Amino acid sequence: MKFLLTLASLLRFFGLLGLLSLASCTPKEDARISGRLVLEYWEKWTGFEREAMAGVVDDFNNSQDKIFVRFLSVSRIDQKMMLATAGGVPPDIVGLWAINLPSYAENNALMPLDYLAKDAGIRQEDYLPVFWKLCSYRNFLWALPSTPSVTALHWNKKMFREAGLDPEQPPRTIAELETFNAKLTRKNADGSLAQIGHMPQEPGWWMHDFPSWFGGASWDGATKLLLDAQPNRHFFTWLESYPKRFGGGAMFELRGGFGNFASPDNPFFNGKVAMIMQGVWMNNFIKKYAPTGFEYGAAAFPEETEHPEAPLTIAETDILVIPAGARHPKEAMQFIAFVAQQKNTEKLCLGQHKISPLRQVSDEFMNHHSHPYLKVFQSLANSSRAQPTLSLPTFKQYANDMITYVNLVLLGRMGADEARVTMLARQQKALDAKVDRWNKVAPVRVALWEKEIHP
Repeated sequence: MKFLLTLASLLRFFGLLGLLSLASCTPKEDARISGRLVLEYWEKWTGFEREAMAGVVDDFNNSQDKIFVRFLSVSRIDQKMMLATAGGVPPDIVGLWAINLPSYAENNALMPLDYLAKDAGIRQEDYLPVFWKLCSYRNFLWALPSTPSVTALHWNKKMFREAGLDPEQPPRTIAELETFNAKLTRKNADGSLAQIGHMPQEPGWWMHDFPSWFGGASWDGATKLLLDAQPNRHFFTWLESYPKRFGGGAMFELRGGFGNFASPDNPFFNGKVAMIMQGVWMNNFIKKYAPTGFEYGAAAFPEETEHPEAPLTIAETDILVIPAGARHPKEAMQFIAFVAQQKNTEKLCLGQHKISPLRQVSDEFMNHHSHPYLKVFQSLANSSRAQPTLSLPTFKQYANDMITYVNLVLLGRMGADEARVTMLARQQKALDAKVDRWNKVAPVRVALWEKEIHP
C-alpha cells in the first residue's frame, strides 16, 4: 500500500509539474484570459497542422467571453496524457488517435461523452458512419473526430507509361495488382532489383488491416481472432508469393536503399516503388518532396473481388477526448462542439488538407481544397464498405507482431501457415488475458460510465 501511495504521489507531482510548465501565460494571453474560465487543450500536431487548429481555437476564443482555450503542442501526448490523468491533473481536452480508444477506455482514462454530446446538439447522423464508429467503443461514445483520413492506392503515372501500362487505369483486383507488379518490376544487370511495382511493406503501416482486402476481418469484435479464417489464409499466402517471385533477400536489399519517408528519397518519389497504399495526407508530402512534374493517381486499393459500387477503404481519424477527472467537462464539450460545427470542421480540414468527417460537405470546401483527388477520398469515406481500422484492445501488441511475421514471410524465413499459426497462438493468448482482466472490472466500470452519461 505504501508503494502504491508513493507511486500515486509521484504521478500527481509529475503530472502537475508538466501542467504548470506547459500552462505558463504570455502577457498577451493574460489580457485575453481576464475573467474567463481557462481550458487546457493538449494536441499532438506541429507545423501547418498545428496552425490549422490554432486558427479554430482563436475563432472560439473570439466568439465569446466566458471561456479561454489555451492550446498547447505536446510531444508523446498519449503517454503524457495518461501520466497526467493517473496523477489527477489531466488537461481538459486532448487530441489523440482513434486507435488509442479501446485501451484508454478500458483503463478508465477517458470520460464517456454520450450525455455531453447530446446536450451540446451533437448528432450521430451528422457524421459519416465509419468515423462515428471509430469514436465509439463498448456501446459508449468516447470522442469526436477532428481530422480523418482513409487509405487509397497511389500510383506513379510515369512508371506506368514506361511499363506500357495505361497511366489512367489502376489495377482493380489483387490479381491485376500482381499482373501490373510484374510489368513494373525491373532488375539490374547483376540480377538485383532496381525497382518494383508493389511491395507489401512499403510503407507497411496498415498490415494489421490488410486481410480486409482479401474479404474478411481479423477479429470478431469480442473474444476471438480470425487468423484461421480464409481471408487471413489468403493474405498470408499472398505474402508468401513475393519471396518466391522476387526473392526475399533481393526485396530487402532494395528496401535497404530506400530514403526517409519525408524526403525526396522516398521510394515512391524516386521511382523505386510504383504503387503504394497511402492516406489523404500523402499529397502534402508529394508537393513538398516529389520532383517537379511528378504525376500520380489515387483510387480505391485493389481487392481480391472488385466492388465498383462500394469500394473498400480503411478509415482512421484524429480525435478530441475529455480525460477522466477533467475539471471542466461541460465547458470542454462546448469547445469540442464548436470544432464540430461544419464551418469550423471544414476550416480545420482545409488547413490540414484532410477530408471532412461530416455527411454534409460544402461546395466551398470541395472547390478550395488543394488535393487533386479529394473527391476520390471523400467518396471512399462515404462508401458503405468503409471500415474502421482494427480496434483491438491489444492493438499495439497485435500490430507489432503482424509486422514481425509479415517480414519473416517476405524474407522467406517462415512459411505462410507457420507464421499465421504462430502469431495466432501468441495474440489469442494476449487477447484472452486482456478479456479476462476486462471481465473482472467490467461491472464496476460500466456502472460508473452509465452513471456519468445519465446524470
